[in-house]
Amino acid sequence: MANIDPANSSPPVPSTEAAEGKMSFFEHLAELRLRIIRSLMGIAVGAAVGMVVSSRFIHFITAPMLAALADNHLNPSLYVRAPVAAVGLWINVGLAIGVGLAMPYVLYQVWLFIAPGLYRHEQRAVTTFIFFGTLLFLLGVAFAYYIMLPQMLHFLVHFSTDLALQPLIDVDEYFSLILIVMVGIGVIFEMPVVIYILSLFGIVTPRFLLKNFRYAMLIITIAAAIITPTPDATTMLIFMVPMVVLYFVSVLVSYVVFRKREAKKAAEAAA
Repeated sequence: MANIDPANSSPPVPSTEAAEGKMSFFEHLAELRLRIIRSLMGIAVGAAVGMVVSSRFIHFITAPMLAALADNHLNPSLYVRAPVAAVGLWINVGLAIGVGLAMPYVLYQVWLFIAPGLYRHEQRAVTTFIFFGTLLFLLGVAFAYYIMLPQMLHFLVHFSTDLALQPLIDVDEYFSLILIVMVGIGVIFEMPVVIYILSLFGIVTPRFLLKNFRYAMLIITIAAAIITPTPDATTMLIFMVPMVVLYFVSVLVSYVVFRKREAKKAAEAAA
């Protein structure tokens, strides 16, 4: 049997100082407060940039609605109910852009909050965490804008014309609708990142995710019914298919994390 050095026989500890490893509950709350404040500051800086490009972006986000109206042989115009409504829209769009621009920084703050509980090799994944978190959010927004919104808006406008109704689209209500859809789907596309974090802490395993797939399908169906304001099955399926794909991608991510943790434990046991 190999000799064991008592000085090196203790299990590895997270790569933080001893004082950090013994943070009290209130110290954790103070750390969380710091991360939230810095995230809000990042969003504020992003919003300042967003205000500059807000006017151009408004033309971009109204394009799907105007196209849906034109396709149904209607006047491609949106309306405001008050003179100040246009200013409010400009501000809201700027804030939304600010959140999008600040997302990498916000993810970085989230990582700094959870990193002290991880080992050094896990902390080195910060770049990957931020990159894929941002990429998945943008993919979700792009999916909503280019695939889901045109289908959904065309259905809504066509449904109105079938009832002999003339759509009079208020720009504020339209923006609220697409904000919910685009940001909601962007956040939902973060599923693999969330599963990655939960797998690092051993909260979920690939076996657990596969075993509870039927419950995940129920949640996906409910989310599709809530986020998609149209009752047609086509739009719900357009939403559900990538969600199911993302779920199995999350299972794969959890499997990779699980195998690495098991391999590390085996190596430590054999040492």
